[in-house]
Amino acid sequence: MSTEQVVVGVGPVSPDDVVRVARGGCGVRLGDDAVAEITRSRAVVDAHAEDDEPHYGISTGFGALATRHIPVERRAQLQRSLIRSHAAGSGPEVEPEVVRALMLLRLSTLATGRTGIRPETAQAYAALLDAGLTPVVHEYGSLGCSGDLAPLSSIALALMGEGQVRDPGGVLRPAAEALAAAGLEPVQLAEKEGLALVNGTDGMLGMLVLALADLRRLLTTADVAAAMSVEALLGTDAVFAADLHALRPHPGQSASAANLRALLDGSGVMASHRGPQCTRVQDAYSLRCAPQVHGAARDTVEHAATVAGRELAAAIDNPVITLDGRVESNGNFHGAPVGYVLDFLAIAVADVAAMSERRTDRFLDAGRSNGLPPFLAHDAGVDSGHMIAQYTAAGIVSELKRLAVPASVDTIPSSAMQEDHVSMGWHAARKLRRAVDGLTRVLAVEILTAARALDLRAPLEPARATGAVRDAVREAGVGGPGPDRHLAPEIEAVVRLVDDGALLTATALRLH
Repeated sequence: MSTEQVVVGVGPVSPDDVVRVARGGCGVRLGDDAVAEITRSRAVVDAHAEDDEPHYGISTGFGALATRHIPVERRAQLQRSLIRSHAAGSGPEVEPEVVRALMLLRLSTLATGRTGIRPETAQAYAALLDAGLTPVVHEYGSLGCSGDLAPLSSIALALMGEGQVRDPGGVLRPAAEALAAAGLEPVQLAEKEGLALVNGTDGMLGMLVLALADLRRLLTTADVAAAMSVEALLGTDAVFAADLHALRPHPGQSASAANLRALLDGSGVMASHRGPQCTRVQDAYSLRCAPQVHGAARDTVEHAATVAGRELAAAIDNPVITLDGRVESNGNFHGAPVGYVLDFLAIAVADVAAMSERRTDRFLDAGRSNGLPPFLAHDAGVDSGHMIAQYTAAGIVSELKRLAVPASVDTIPSSAMQEDHVSMGWHAARKLRRAVDGLTRVLAVEILTAARALDLRAPLEPARATGAVRDAVREAGVGGPGPDRHLAPEIEAVVRLVDDGALLTATALRLH
């Protein structure tokens, strides 16, 4: 775990904070402003708890059972029962980075003071996260409405000293044992606290924030891949001129075109066929229209980032403690705003990957590759070259098209029809994570193939930036043209370069 800490106050945490805590192992602590506001709103809950009149979430049951008034002596059991029954997830474990992201985001909502939780419970939640204890959360259990209930309940269960967690070393341990080893005490929940811990969109939002960080890197990498393909296929860069893109003023499109111009600057390959002797009037759409498609995806990311920013600033619970001390039921836990953009991003990811795969395919067809050998093979017929790498990309693209089918339209009723319309935002987020991984791999196949094609254009020299990317691929242990060899490890080597941003670093350019 990192010794650095993110201070969680009354205001929203930043997307960068989410990434630092989720992926960088950064610790957390509650700010003094948060402790003060939590203390103030808890006094409201305590006053209502002593009232003979029933108040939802404080002295009643939950959901369709909200009409039952619960006596004081049964309320601790009520909170335990809520968490135990709602921690009903199933399936594979969710990735630790997702669990840490949703924990940070739930803590951020607790810190607003709008949930009515006790200060000591919020502090215990922060301590659980800071200690690097990651409760086991399962794939299935959230409908994205009334919060990501089962995932968040798994966290609350660990806070109570029940269930299982992964310790900082990744070892699976009983929660009570891991808490004791970290010097932490299990929490006995009081009125309202069960709901405060489980009623939020934190899981789907955490996955959205992580996906946005990935997609900003991947869409710039898509420009790198496209530039290498345009260059190695002897395409024209005239279509990337700034004045042409100004005629259609979408910001993402202009940024993508600017990247392509920078990446291809000084290319000897491009210079070899530029001028009156060039017969390339128009390239195929997968080359010519790369800025339009990559740009539309960039603008989709920015729209999703706007929604994520609003959600990061939200205080989601039901009921909430308002600034003027009212306890009010509401529907802010409905995940529609987040679910919609998660689905929108999956569409953009599928399309960017589909265009990348088409560029890869052009390299392998001697009728469309402008003089390159069939399948970029050393001895076509004896060798298959990159033939099956394209199959791999094509299979992933087909999967991405299925993942682009929206989850957010697939509502299903629950809780005796009390929760009769749900968002499925958690499921939209889960499939987007798979889609992001698929795009990473499709771009890696294109870059692997384009690097080989650039080598085959020798003695023509690529641009400095694209040549540096090609060199980074070679330095990662991926050989140049030659007889067939085991290709899967080479694909994985480039996947790692795409995933960690090394290829963008290699360009030494300030790309958009």
